[in-house]
Amino acid sequence: MRKVAAVILAAGQSTRFGAGPEGTKLAAGLDGKPLICHVADAALVSRAHPVCLVTGHAEEKILSLLAGMDLFSVHNGAYAEGLSSSLKAGIAALPPDVRGAVILLADMPLVTPEIIDQLIACFEAAPAEAEAVVPVREGRHGNPVLIGRGLFPEIAKLSGDRGAGGLLKQAGRAILECSIDDAAIEIDVDTRPALNGLKRLPSV
Repeated sequence: MRKVAAVILAAGQSTRFGAGPEGTKLAAGLDGKPLICHVADAALVSRAHPVCLVTGHAEEKILSLLAGMDLFSVHNGAYAEGLSSSLKAGIAALPPDVRGAVILLADMPLVTPEIIDQLIACFEAAPAEAEAVVPVREGRHGNPVLIGRGLFPEIAKLSGDRGAGGLLKQAGRAILECSIDDAAIEIDVDTRPALNGLKRLPSV
């Protein structure tokens, strides 16, 4: 089996959510617990190991919410530069025996351990080590994605407020598509209305 880690990106400033200069949307509640706890719980129940949490903005608050959980954290001092800085920090912190990493966005609380495990199973089943595994639902790509170690050096060169999407779209890449019939791979919480709408959904 190929060892696959999980990286939770939780360093953003939540500007569209309006959490304030010291606050974070990741502390907002959904079904009785903070958004960040939904994501961390899913990672920890899944087959992914170890679980790396990337912090930046509101670090103390986020760490207090996850106190006692079996994960390790890395601080991204450059979080204001955008998503790529957090992705680079998380990938760089992984141990050398990790063959891939599931990149979890901390504002996608409906992603389940089963979704993470499906991505890992697709990665393991590839005849040769794939560069990445992308979840697909009704022809649309979603998140989280699994990034293989072969892409780690290129992740280290990213800049700006973007993730690995550009790399995954390049021609000739060995990218696997994993069919996942779950709307959770398309649902994130960017605004308060988005969170309120999510609370009104009996199931997704």
